[in-house]
Amino acid sequence: MSLGDHLRELRNRLVKSVLAVVVCTIAAFFFKDKLLHFLMHPLPACDAAGHPKSGDKHCAKIAVIGVTQPFNLTLKVCLTAALVASVPIWLYQLWSFISPGLHRHERRYSLTFLALGTPLFLGGVTCGYLLMPTTIEVLGSFTPIGADQILPVEDYLNIATRMLLVFGLAFEFPLLLVMLNMGGVLTGKRMLGWWRGMVMAITVFAAVATPSADPVSMLALAAPIWVLYFMAVGFALLNDRRRRRRNPDADLSDEEASHLDLSVQEVGAAEEVAASGPESASPTPLASVPPARSEQVDDDIT
Repeated sequence: MSLGDHLRELRNRLVKSVLAVVVCTIAAFFFKDKLLHFLMHPLPACDAAGHPKSGDKHCAKIAVIGVTQPFNLTLKVCLTAALVASVPIWLYQLWSFISPGLHRHERRYSLTFLALGTPLFLGGVTCGYLLMPTTIEVLGSFTPIGADQILPVEDYLNIATRMLLVFGLAFEFPLLLVMLNMGGVLTGKRMLGWWRGMVMAITVFAAVATPSADPVSMLALAAPIWVLYFMAVGFALLNDRRRRRRNPDADLSDEEASHLDLSVQEVGAAEEVAASGPESASPTPLASVPPARSEQVDDDIT
């Protein structure tokens, strides 16, 4: 395919993904109240007297500021739910765009990655949702004594949606490393050599990605990615060993020559060869020889 064909194919895949998100957003609009209640459930709301409920150290008064804010909040919640619900669709569109450039066995692996990508994303979203009460409690602990915390719903939903999407996408990182290893781009040995830098990079990413500055939220995001990273390294090492058994030169780069066996081997004794008997000559009958024609000789001379 030409570059223009690739761009048109990418446009079609993006349009299908966007349409899937739009359809899921419209469907989520009919459940907006339940979705809002689901996202705001981790928020420690105050009781009627303005005091924390039983089991909560802090509480926040929820406020909706502005005329258009309720509509914006509803749209944001429905869009976030649509992104999560349409994960299999846009992952499939991504795989369909990449699969024509893969071999048959690589396509089989890609289907496996697609089947694993959806539960990993949903697992990250679940982890972020379960961590939400701790995040809100840590952030609320900085409220001055005697002051009432009035929390706009928009600020809380920004934190909630950011955590859910970041946690979901972060859980896809080890799967990306496995895909690069299956494609021959990364080796398990190289990935294992990066473990110190990767642990540090994952920790810094968790510290930046989590809205709160507490170590609990940071470790809650970093620890699962550490485990998934080392699982990806173990899988890559096993895959490299399997590939090496099939092809000893599988780990060589395109600019590295393969090993040649230049050892001198001993030449054995010469074998005796018996002479074959003379073949019986069968005379050709004269009748089978075509008579010469003078016309043919004249043509040849001409």
